[in-house]
Amino acid sequence: MSFRAPVSDHQFLLTEILGFDRITATERFAEADADLMAAILTEAGKMCDEVMAPLQRGGDLHPAHLENGVLRTSPGFAEGFKAIAEGGWIGMSADPEYGGMGLPMSLTTAVNEMMSGACLSLQLAPLMSQGQIEALEHHASEALKELYLPKLISGEWTGTMNLTEPQAGSDVGALSSKAERNGDGTYAVSGQKIYISWGDNDFAGNICHLVLARLPDGGPGTKGISLFLVPKYLPDENGNPGKANSLKVVSLEHKMGLHGSPTCVMQYDGATGWLVGQEHGGMAAMFTMMNNARLGVGGQGVGAAEGAYQHALAYALDRKQGKTPVEGGTGTIIDHADVRRMLMEMKADVFAARAIMLACAGAIDMGTATGEKDWKTRAAFLTPIAKAFGTETGIRVSEQGVQVHGGMGFIEETGAAQFYRDVRVTAIYEGTNGIQAMDLVARKMMDGGEMAHRLIDEIEEQAERARPTHPNMAEAVWQACETLREATEWLVEAELQDRFAGAVPYLMAFARVLGGHYHLAAALADKGGAREKLARFYIKRMLPQHAAYLIHAREGAAGAFALTAEELAS
Repeated sequence: MSFRAPVSDHQFLLTEILGFDRITATERFAEADADLMAAILTEAGKMCDEVMAPLQRGGDLHPAHLENGVLRTSPGFAEGFKAIAEGGWIGMSADPEYGGMGLPMSLTTAVNEMMSGACLSLQLAPLMSQGQIEALEHHASEALKELYLPKLISGEWTGTMNLTEPQAGSDVGALSSKAERNGDGTYAVSGQKIYISWGDNDFAGNICHLVLARLPDGGPGTKGISLFLVPKYLPDENGNPGKANSLKVVSLEHKMGLHGSPTCVMQYDGATGWLVGQEHGGMAAMFTMMNNARLGVGGQGVGAAEGAYQHALAYALDRKQGKTPVEGGTGTIIDHADVRRMLMEMKADVFAARAIMLACAGAIDMGTATGEKDWKTRAAFLTPIAKAFGTETGIRVSEQGVQVHGGMGFIEETGAAQFYRDVRVTAIYEGTNGIQAMDLVARKMMDGGEMAHRLIDEIEEQAERARPTHPNMAEAVWQACETLREATEWLVEAELQDRFAGAVPYLMAFARVLGGHYHLAAALADKGGAREKLARFYIKRMLPQHAAYLIHAREGAAGAFALTAEELAS
């Protein structure tokens, strides 16, 4: 499929809207100046366009499969992963001590998003490795770091995360996998894990699994869980893959989409593993990986939305149907008002979701560079919004892409449906979007709504600055902020069950207002240009959705439980 990486959009957001120069003004990221940023995004864009995008359709038509117990990846995926690894794209933000580039997460996030738009199935492989790299950097022993990090960063080895079991999905504490001390510093890990993305492949020298399991003296629930690094092949005395470990791929899941990404059922039978972090402290280490992945999955949603938008736009510019209602128009369906509405909504939402995603990454960078609690709190607050809104945008935009194609969108040969099928799981894995929203209204509101109100204040301050040049848009954003402020004040006083009942609409409302904020910023930076026009469309036509979301959010739990289980089934 043809794809053009949105390099210029990322550059515009980072330089004109999100203050990337503030990140590079820190000692930690001083070398990542505007010239380096442009070079990185341009080179990554070329790799996405020329190497990854041509693999998108083949991965869907020729899925990964097991052949006599050996996993075979989709044609061209091995070469594609090699290009990603050799370009250094896996270890962009990794520690230079182990071969990483030490670049800002903002740049890694931008590159990951572009790769997701080009070929989501393949992009998931380096994303898993990146999450494992971060977990090992923060929690592993020096010996494990020295052996595993250079190979994961280079792409010689790949990484996975093993949380879910048949009876333990979102309730990770219900897992039954066990670990026994071997007496030599290693552990014997046993159990079955499901939904393991890229649990095996045929192009890496070793696959390194991070596995949650419970030691004999581990208590019930999440507090008794430990994390283990369990490789497919046990490293020999030289650190090279040696004998096979006691683990295997039992089967591959037959999925709605992401066919090029093997989703494995993994079986561990006394497999040798090494402890990561402290005994019974596995969730702390795993959350490091999961939080990294949550931002990355939000980026997957944005990338899929970008790919679906480009695919729909190309079709709309080519498809002739009916009499064109536009004087001097193209003569294709893009001249029809409803098609134009869909394309405008798609483009406007991609921009909003991308801005939220990069703002979250920027807060992570500032927290890393300065160590300041406020930046880390901001990043934590924005993470569930970036993940949930990014993936919801991917689903919504991909679904609209099918609609733009009309009947041909329902025909697999056009490739329109693949974007929707591939992206649909992103709202489910790495914590469902419902769980993201519950996290936002509970844990992230433990400060009494302080960070939420701080963001609202910043949005209103910009709206005030915009009044002289953009009075109507500024007023719309300001009023939306006031409505959001009132809902936030209600939320922090509400009972937890009432919060949870309105958590998703509250998150979506917050995202809508943040989208209005960043669109308004774009209008200020691009007066009279295309971005100002797009901002006006979003603020006048899409931002008002926040009001309906907030009415829903403040209704509490009673209405949701009005029908009994029996009445729901009647």
